[in-house]
Amino acid sequence: MKLDRRGLLAAGAAAGLAAAAGGTARARPAQPKARAVLKVSSQEGIIPGQSLAERLDRMERWDFDGLEVGGGGLPGRVREIREALNGRKVRLSAICAGFQGALISNQETERQRAMTTIKEILTAAGELGSTGMIVVPAFNGQTNLGNKEARDILVGLLRELGEHARAAGTRVLLEPLNRGEAFFLRQLADAAAICRDVESPGVHMMGDFYHMGIEETSDMGAFISAGPYLHHVHLASRKRNLPGQDDRDYINGFRGLKMIGYQDFCSLECGVIGDRETEIPKAVAFLREQWRRAPG
Repeated sequence: MKLDRRGLLAAGAAAGLAAAAGGTARARPAQPKARAVLKVSSQEGIIPGQSLAERLDRMERWDFDGLEVGGGGLPGRVREIREALNGRKVRLSAICAGFQGALISNQETERQRAMTTIKEILTAAGELGSTGMIVVPAFNGQTNLGNKEARDILVGLLRELGEHARAAGTRVLLEPLNRGEAFFLRQLADAAAICRDVESPGVHMMGDFYHMGIEETSDMGAFISAGPYLHHVHLASRKRNLPGQDDRDYINGFRGLKMIGYQDFCSLECGVIGDRETEIPKAVAFLREQWRRAPG
């Protein structure tokens, strides 16, 4: 009997259940998963407009579902963003970083600065109903800790941040980056393993098609490895421009999202070649067509 990747994963999970119970337990019937949805979002700065209201007007015309905003200064923008989104189809998706310091810095003062500012942004994210706040543990040059020491410190700090996020009604979203930007945390499976070890409903993760194109061998496999921990996705072409502006394909990755029953947003984080008024709506249409073509 031939098994595809989904079949191998299911068989492995069933074997693990039996082994954990001394080989006497039978695998429980799989629960039906939700049907995946494509909710297209964009970072605020990509959309043209003199005000947030103007940008949201364009986003609604261009068939967007979500808005991603930066975390810098977010506590002071809660009222503005809430009022701008009131009564609209577009909802808030993720909050993109904006904190200070680094969680795995070799300097305690920098770690504490990160903890303080992340908590402030998480509180505001919860007030706005955001799916979560994107957090990179450290960029290249922000730490000289080795992987094991950095991971041990990160897991401990994330347990505290996870409790704060849970109480606020949102999540920390770990983001793997490519090796040119961060030596630590480069693949989705690694982020999922950290989420598993933290074991907090307030700590999950995201994936980014641009970084995945450098670090992963399969978009579909990467998303399957993330599984239920995945709560945000960034969209960009191979050259980090709008989807559809080079040969980057999303069908394989979208198939993976469909296989895990993905329910959250997929958000533009990219540059734009050409006129934004023309090219951004084209990118949204391109993504919806790629989703339609993805099996599942």
